[in-house]
Amino acid sequence: MLSSRQQVERDCQRREPDQIDQRQQKLRQCCVLFDFSEPLNDLKYKEIKRCALQEIVEHLNNQSNVITEPIYPEAFNMVATNLFRTLPPSSNPNGAEFDPEEDEPTLEVSWPHLQFVYELFLRFLESPDFQPNVAKRYIDHSFILNLLELFDSEDPRERDFLKTVLHRVYGKFLGLRAFIRKQINNIFYKFIYETEHHNGIAELLEILGSIINGFALPLKEEHKQFLLKVLLPLHKVKSLSVYHPQLAYCVVQFLEKDASLTQPVIKCLLKFWPKTHSPKEVMFLNELEEILDVIEPAEFQKVMEPLFRQIAKCVSSPHFQVAERALYYWNNDYIMSLISENSKVIMPIMFPALYSNSKSHWNKTIHGLIYNAIKLFMEMNQLLFDECHRKYQAEQETEQEKLAQRDALWQQMEDLAARNNCV
Repeated sequence: MLSSRQQVERDCQRREPDQIDQRQQKLRQCCVLFDFSEPLNDLKYKEIKRCALQEIVEHLNNQSNVITEPIYPEAFNMVATNLFRTLPPSSNPNGAEFDPEEDEPTLEVSWPHLQFVYELFLRFLESPDFQPNVAKRYIDHSFILNLLELFDSEDPRERDFLKTVLHRVYGKFLGLRAFIRKQINNIFYKFIYETEHHNGIAELLEILGSIINGFALPLKEEHKQFLLKVLLPLHKVKSLSVYHPQLAYCVVQFLEKDASLTQPVIKCLLKFWPKTHSPKEVMFLNELEEILDVIEPAEFQKVMEPLFRQIAKCVSSPHFQVAERALYYWNNDYIMSLISENSKVIMPIMFPALYSNSKSHWNKTIHGLIYNAIKLFMEMNQLLFDECHRKYQAEQETEQEKLAQRDALWQQMEDLAARNNCV
């Protein structure tokens, strides 16, 4: 049994073009794996392999007609040998939750080689000489499953390459598209309902954003169910902040394709609305504004009452960033046009929250934003505004009377108890 060092030396020394094509020989040479956990071991031979990989990448970039049929098995074997591996366990499986804004990711130690393997694979897939009909013998279900497992890598550089690779594979292999979507679904299901941990959710959603954009109309029932049963429940997971921009993009893509999905989507968002997590509330408000930017007026009317009841709660939030984000809706011209067309429904819902917080909210910035919203309501429909104001004052007076009656009742009970004690 030859050691890794002996294999590299032997492969470097053999130059028999009559027996083995030099490209095939180099690909075989690159199947030798090294242990990068010991940085100083086999430095010379690690560099030889790195140079060989770089040479193949440059050859693919600069030469034409280099991908012949005998190259396919060698290339895919080399890619599989180097990439498909058991990922190390999470660097902090039971400790504090990973914060992508604060914590440094664990980088793959063998990246000096892996980077060139990924680049080679991409050049191979993107080459004008690439023949999917030949490659489909090697890019099968098993290959796709192994590729998807790598999305859980902690190294963002690897996940970025994987995102591009899978997108190219999806584009070139029509027969694998349904299988790829199904397996991504399975990853999401496991993430939502079992582990709540996966490093590649953002990248997988980014791929799906492009896939959804290409869906033909009318949407298949399978695709609608994917939105309702997979994408929307992703809003429940604690680590939403890691992948929320990509998730919101996917949701909006669906609504641009089929406006009839707006009502179930907004109802689901309201159902999952965070109760005690203010940063997550801000994310929901961001996504909701993106949805309102593309909503059809008829669909808006179906959801405006529960929607603005939630927005009224946000305006009343003691967390100023939540209140601020909700009040920024009044700076959106399209949302204001929808509110104006339906002011008879929306203004009575919003008025109590705006008026009470104009006097009671602790943050001065919020006071200014509320003043702006109230001013816009007055300009929108002065008569309705005055009616809302009168109704609000009447309700406040009624509430004060109830409080006074309650206080008087308590006072009577206290007096009665005091007299009984004296007896």
